[in-house]
Amino acid sequence: MYIFFYFLILKINIISRFIFYMKNYFENKVIWVTGASSGIGEACAYELSKQQVKLILTALEEDILQQVKEKCLQLGAQDVCVLAADLSQLNALEQLAEKGWNCFETIDLIYNNAGISQRATTIDTDFEMMNKIMNLNFLAPVILTKTLLPKMIANGGGQIAVTTSISGKFGFPLRSAYCASKHALYGFFETIAAEYFNQNIHVTIVCPGRVQTSISFYALEKDGKPHGKLDPGQAKGITAEQAAKKIVRAFEKKKPEILIGKSELIMVYIKRFFPNLCRKIIRKIKMM
Repeated sequence: MYIFFYFLILKINIISRFIFYMKNYFENKVIWVTGASSGIGEACAYELSKQQVKLILTALEEDILQQVKEKCLQLGAQDVCVLAADLSQLNALEQLAEKGWNCFETIDLIYNNAGISQRATTIDTDFEMMNKIMNLNFLAPVILTKTLLPKMIANGGGQIAVTTSISGKFGFPLRSAYCASKHALYGFFETIAAEYFNQNIHVTIVCPGRVQTSISFYALEKDGKPHGKLDPGQAKGITAEQAAKKIVRAFEKKKPEILIGKSELIMVYIKRFFPNLCRKIIRKIKMM
């Protein structure tokens, strides 16, 4: 009986130490979050702030970022650097990456989260829209990451994260350019994970399903205008706050990939093990 209680107390002690360690895993670290003015990026900034990190926040709207900054400081962030930028302007991104690094003279983790979706058929998606989506979703994180990667390696290593989507696992109606950009992210960042693992570079691919964010509001329709509404399926998804807790924990554990969502994630496994069934299901999805 005494031996049982001894091992029980020992186990509780080990677990409590592990929880304490994980709670403060990113303390004093510098983390850059793009797409930080709303949704998953904003929620992750708040979640990370609780660990007394130094944050770099990027999105298009500087006024909103300043509001996010204030809340991050209230939640415990040591310092916050705001870098408002249009990430679709590719020519300015190498300079932006340098500015990000110079905020605190280092970056321990960059979370490439910014992105845009669409609600248009392939025929109705003109090349201008395709370029805009590919630039923001794919080429922007590529440029930021390629610019920072040598600096991270010279510093002894670091973490790189990116938001893809379950639409990066299979095609989906009204999302041709969006799906293409998310598929491309997998190829690029999985390659980085393979090439630089031995140089202490760890990559986490965040793969959300349905999350209650504003992404559908700003999704591009065939005329290039914002969709302007929350899709019914997305409205039933998990909250951005719930997603952020899972994502930050994945960063702490240096997971190579994390799926975020509810029952819709089963499609990832259907595609993996029953690809023909997956195709039939997707063809029957009501376009919206």
